[in-house]
Amino acid sequence: MMKPIQIGLLGFGTVGTGVARMLTENADVIQARVGASLNLKFIADIEIKKDRGLPIDPNILTTDASMVVDDPEIDIIIEMIGGEGIAKEFILQAIDNGKHVVTANKALLAKHGNKIFKKAGEKGVDVAYEASVGGCMPIIKTIRESLVGNRIQSIAGILNGTCNYILSKITDDGSMFETALADAQTKGYAEADPTLDVEGFDTAHKLAILTALGYGMAINYDDIYIEGISKITPLDIEFAAQFGYRIKLLAISKFKARGVEARIHPTMIPFDNILSNVNGTLNAVTITGDAVGDILLSGHGAGMMPTASAVISDVVDLARNLMTGISGRVPMLACQMDRVRQVPVIPVEELLTHYYFRFSALDKPGVLSKISGILGKYEISLKSVHQKGRKTNGTVPVVMFTHRAREADVKKALLEIESLDVVGEKPVLIRIEDEKNLE
Repeated sequence: MMKPIQIGLLGFGTVGTGVARMLTENADVIQARVGASLNLKFIADIEIKKDRGLPIDPNILTTDASMVVDDPEIDIIIEMIGGEGIAKEFILQAIDNGKHVVTANKALLAKHGNKIFKKAGEKGVDVAYEASVGGCMPIIKTIRESLVGNRIQSIAGILNGTCNYILSKITDDGSMFETALADAQTKGYAEADPTLDVEGFDTAHKLAILTALGYGMAINYDDIYIEGISKITPLDIEFAAQFGYRIKLLAISKFKARGVEARIHPTMIPFDNILSNVNGTLNAVTITGDAVGDILLSGHGAGMMPTASAVISDVVDLARNLMTGISGRVPMLACQMDRVRQVPVIPVEELLTHYYFRFSALDKPGVLSKISGILGKYEISLKSVHQKGRKTNGTVPVVMFTHRAREADVKKALLEIESLDVVGEKPVLIRIEDEKNLE
């Protein structure tokens, strides 16, 4: 039996507590599978007096995270602080000290991952981050290892449990967005300030990481198109259902000859798409590879123990590397660092897809011809037109589905239609992903 592998944990919040729980309560299981004991030498947090419900030796608790990072006996640093500030400094400090790092910090990796991975490669250490995307789903391990022989063609999924819960609530109960959000906050699924989740930024952090892994490219968060769910109404969810669709906040990336699509937005998907039936706080991702076709991963994307499970998976991988004296066995960004490329993200204006429009139109002759005339001017071909629902304040909802159209043309047409005096409120646009209807 080799000597214990020493671990320093930075951050003793919800997930940090889950990590400590697994390292202590499941120590025998882990040791049997690894062949060495994983010893939690220090836990650093600004609050060390609070009772976490764990029998933790108070002597391993400290408020001095820098001391933990500089401890020469510690082999692996687990960063559970979050954010892009001090967490980044401690990770870089740990790398400088020749320590391996485990993190769940998707925002940090999406913004600064290229720098962090480069430095780790130069120092001969690994940065593991399975828990940064999809909680307990082994999405990163799947792309980096299980699908290593595939050319990844597309990645699409539900990557934010808060948004999925809210949309499920609106769908099932007919709640307005604000009501569904308040319910999610009451149940602890949404933060007091939910902006990061509901406006799509959290999902974009995760897609930036997956897109880099899938296509052998540097992480590029800045060019991802991001649109959240705060404008989704029960009316649009009801209309979508009448035509066989559900609305989900999807992360979508596709590899194209001229670059990569990478976009976050509410999306209509047909009932027979397996993602349409992923409800509540669950996450799910489909990956398409040239050899495997479509595969699906699903699981809890957040929460103390699901996320801790992914963290421990990374810790064990690094422990096994330490036991055999290796690092870099699996490249941090899936490709060897000298083969990671700068691949352009295609601007959303160039997107070709199907669209759902909803207009509040005055109930009078000639209105539809005015709207369809403008759409025709921008070469937007209509698949179907429906007048749905009752008259409200003199207007009726008009729903249109298009054939494939270019995003830039759609935006110009809707701006022009919005200025018509026969149209009430701002037109609604929702993109559609439906392989059966692509032409």
